[in-house]
Amino acid sequence: MTITLKTPEDIEKMRIAGRLAADVLEMIAPHVKPGVTTEELDRLCHDYIVNEQQAIPAPLNYKGFPKSICTSINQVVCHGIPSDKKLKNGDSLNIDVTVIKDGYHGDTSRMFHVGTVPVWAERLSKVTQECLYKAIEIVRPGTRLGDIGAVIQKHAEKNGFSVVREFCGHGIGKVFHEEPQVMHFGEAGTGIELKEGMTFTIEPMINQGRPETKILGDGWTAITKDRKLSAQWEHTLLVTADGYEIFTLRSDDTIAQKAP
Repeated sequence: MTITLKTPEDIEKMRIAGRLAADVLEMIAPHVKPGVTTEELDRLCHDYIVNEQQAIPAPLNYKGFPKSICTSINQVVCHGIPSDKKLKNGDSLNIDVTVIKDGYHGDTSRMFHVGTVPVWAERLSKVTQECLYKAIEIVRPGTRLGDIGAVIQKHAEKNGFSVVREFCGHGIGKVFHEEPQVMHFGEAGTGIELKEGMTFTIEPMINQGRPETKILGDGWTAITKDRKLSAQWEHTLLVTADGYEIFTLRSDDTIAQKAP
């Protein structure tokens, strides 16, 4: 397994790419409302990334993916393809954005509540974000990947939810998906040890019901097998000399950008 440790120059460029990805989610937030199609959201994000940011939407044509963002509604776990389907009151939506700027990737996602969502949908989203934050807070040299998975799994299951096994976080930099794979479940004290200069995403997908997923006929859209809700939150981060730095922090985040 080859894990690329990033140079100060790499890190500076990844900060910029991460900031841009976060900005896309901030820009699109007011447009997420009942009656809007996910295709319209995709077009707005695409135009903003290409024209305003002078950057590239990484998902577009990645292994044949047809759009510039992923939009995953309700029981869709990840990789939902924007379409002409209108959002309706009560929908839970994840928007996943990855931009490429100067050859470097910034990857992030967040949940949006369309109108007023049921209490349990709000709770699932909140617990999933807490899983992400708890995992980020233990990132430092010497922490193991299994520690990250264990923290997420423990918090999700304690709240009566389950962790998706088939998809995971990943190393990132000049390459969209590189080593290591960052599992969102596991055993503390196992897996590779984090080192200063590693950059990766943590992106837990947490299900209201059972953890199993299946891929629809389009070859991309993953849904919960039991058709219950799924939620996901994601950040790109760096392992620093004694902690972490989040490259994709937004103004609505309630976690410190870096620690210590």
